[in-house]
Amino acid sequence: MLIGDVARHSGVSTRMLRHYDALGLVRPTGRTAGGYREYSAEDVRRIFQVESLRSLGLSLKQIGRALEDPAFTPSALVSDLIRWTQDRLAREQELLERLHAIDASAPTDWQGALRIVELMRELNSSSAARRQQAVLARSEGVSVPAELLAGAVLAESDPHVAGALRWALARSGGEVLAALHAGTRSKDVDVRRRAVQAIAEMPEVAGATAVLADALGDPDTTVRRHAALALGRHGVTAAVPTLLRMVVEGFDDVTAAEVLGTLSKDPKRADRIMTALVDELSAPTADSATRIRLIQALVELSGTTVQEVLRQLAHDDDRTVALVASALVGILQQRSPEDRSDEDS
Repeated sequence: MLIGDVARHSGVSTRMLRHYDALGLVRPTGRTAGGYREYSAEDVRRIFQVESLRSLGLSLKQIGRALEDPAFTPSALVSDLIRWTQDRLAREQELLERLHAIDASAPTDWQGALRIVELMRELNSSSAARRQQAVLARSEGVSVPAELLAGAVLAESDPHVAGALRWALARSGGEVLAALHAGTRSKDVDVRRRAVQAIAEMPEVAGATAVLADALGDPDTTVRRHAALALGRHGVTAAVPTLLRMVVEGFDDVTAAEVLGTLSKDPKRADRIMTALVDELSAPTADSATRIRLIQALVELSGTTVQEVLRQLAHDDDRTVALVASALVGILQQRSPEDRSDEDS
């Protein structure tokens, strides 16, 4: 079979067939009287073998070795090919995300597009200071895609840079909840924490409350705590159990107590919160430190029932608990009539 016929049947150009011949990959078995290349059936089969290996991403040099060296096994090479392909796909995915970010910013000229590219480069800097500066000093004339900021928030480990990113994100006005919501479902617990914290600082966004409510069921306690504080500040009763656990466990208990106090201003929630705190105070597993935190949280609640509970605790068998409760009763009694009337209203 002459080279033109082989090209038509195999789909490999005559130029590439001559290149294979020059490299010694596929040399035709014979020549015609006129000197033209003549390929046998075995030659054509080898051409298809070369093309099959090329489709896997092997170089022509690697293909030659694979076909000629009996000791050359595919396992190590295929593993390398998998790794190289994954790296290439990651680079292409990164490029795609950059293009989407530029497109979302709707630049009117190349200068605007280049400013977005520069911001992306700065956000990928190894220097936390440069990343923070890039966020805080971005040009007011440049529309920064909220999706770009959301992606940076989910990846940022430095607390100062993360704070700047959340600040910028809360003011971006973009549709970012979808990107952050995806972060709350990540297998990486750090990503979930960053996502929930970012959403917690922008709960007025439509749909944010529902996402935070889902986060109350997260297996990670930090994720649940971020969600509970944000929901509690916005009057969501479902946050109460997690806020109560924060007081019991001593994690940001002062803030959690303040939020419980805010929630208790609604009479429909006050009795539930009061009962929950009293139950924890009488729990047999509660030590002195835990009970003191609970007493301090109790003081944040509204109503005269708080003083009644504290008077009872002033006679508690635990002397430390009794002293703290007695001191707090005195403080509450010394409050001005206006404060007490506000409390009772």
